[in-house]
Amino acid sequence: MAEALELTVGERTVRVSHPDKVYFPERGFTKADVVRYYLSVGDGILRVLRDRPTTLERYPDGVGGESFFQKRAPKNLPGWIPTGRISFPSGRHADEICPTETAAVAWAANLGCLTFHPWPVRRHDTEHPDELRIDLDPQPGTDYSDAVRAAHLLRDVLDGLGLTGWPKTSGGRGLHVFVPIAPEWTFVQVRRSAIAVARELERRDPAHITTAWWKEERGAKIFVDYNQTARDRTIASAYSVRPRPQAPVSAPLRWDELDSAVPADFDLATMPGRYAEVGDLHADMDEHAFRLDAALELAARDEAEHGLGDLPYPPDHPKMAGEPKRVQPSRARKPPE
Repeated sequence: MAEALELTVGERTVRVSHPDKVYFPERGFTKADVVRYYLSVGDGILRVLRDRPTTLERYPDGVGGESFFQKRAPKNLPGWIPTGRISFPSGRHADEICPTETAAVAWAANLGCLTFHPWPVRRHDTEHPDELRIDLDPQPGTDYSDAVRAAHLLRDVLDGLGLTGWPKTSGGRGLHVFVPIAPEWTFVQVRRSAIAVARELERRDPAHITTAWWKEERGAKIFVDYNQTARDRTIASAYSVRPRPQAPVSAPLRWDELDSAVPADFDLATMPGRYAEVGDLHADMDEHAFRLDAALELAARDEAEHGLGDLPYPPDHPKMAGEPKRVQPSRARKPPE
């Protein structure tokens, strides 16, 4: 087994230790394969991560071994990789890596990072998200085709609010749609906008789409996970490798290929060829910065006309103003008869 491999990435030399270590036993993909994959989609993954505080999902011994999410920058971080300070709901903070060069992605991949989880902010302003992220999550009894149907409906909802989204596979059964926004709103306001969008989707197709936070209430529907917009929640980036046996990747899509593409089409072996052919399909996202005024107006109408206020936050979040009781319905105390 080779002890190390040195790769020239831009102006940097990235050392890959134990390049022959098998990371995906079912496919035989090695650490070197993962690093080279990220270099093959280098411009795309860098666009996604550039200047964003990024959590690393690490599998030092490959899929099947121990794993962990690394939020704080590793102690051996090279001086040429900048960091950004983010604040958690608890009030604590951390300095996370903020890639500005493709070499930083390769460096992280050498640490066993398979999936990159960038915050929806840039390091120069970590309090104001510049992306609204919609997560269409298939529940038991549904599949990717159901997420596709929800995504088409979502496109119409966004259009009605003056917003445009860019879709991608999650690398699993779901779909993600990202909307670039002006960094003028807080995490609370962006989440409020996501809830308004989710509720409008649910109204249009209540038989197939849900905003129910509690799993016992969702049924066989697509869950619009509005809490992915809460502070400290991130979504796997486009081009990220997902830690599943077949080494799938989260693939940017065009709206017109949503019906024909399936998640299994995109993996560590096939994505480099697709990228070489079509390039970064979301390359123009950074040219746009939409406003959330209409979405926030919709949220205000929902509350004023229908009494629809906030929804529960994740369990590790501090109690937020206006949030309903965070109690699982089946465990809630019943009023005396």
